[in-house]
Amino acid sequence: MWLATIGNERIEETFDPELAIQRAISVYRKKGYDQKWIENRIKTITNRNELTESWEKHGIEDNIEFAILTNEIYKTWSDLTATEYKKIKNLKKESLRDNMTNTELALNNLAEVATKDLIDKHNPYGLSQNKRVANEGGQVARNARIDLEKRLGETVISSSNSKNIDLVESNR
Repeated sequence: MWLATIGNERIEETFDPELAIQRAISVYRKKGYDQKWIENRIKTITNRNELTESWEKHGIEDNIEFAILTNEIYKTWSDLTATEYKKIKNLKKESLRDNMTNTELALNNLAEVATKDLIDKHNPYGLSQNKRVANEGGQVARNARIDLEKRLGETVISSSNSKNIDLVESNR
């Protein structure tokens, strides 16, 4: 019965994708995220999808290449690979983005949006050219991060994750 219910919900979501978005919002609320963080996360999902579609149109074909490019963006803006970032947040298989603060999400989103815009402008093809553009997009967010950290007098890279209340509280 449960499986039939889930199957029916997914079928309904294919006809009305907004239902899937509402389901995701509900899951995030149940996990304790505040409305502002949820809104930001939904935007980052949309922007990430646009970036991956753009990469596909520009010669990126397999998951390893997507991971390399994503890692290039992370490394450039945060000075951390995805693995290093997950280690700081004490994550195993959990989503790194789902464990970012609003500021971290915003900076990562800036890096990905900038990368997408630069792809549109420079029309790279293949891994090597897209990696250079990913680095440039990450640099945009890196500059913003460094400027913000100077003004705050502290790092914006946080060890907070969805398992500790600091993530939810820092988003208010």
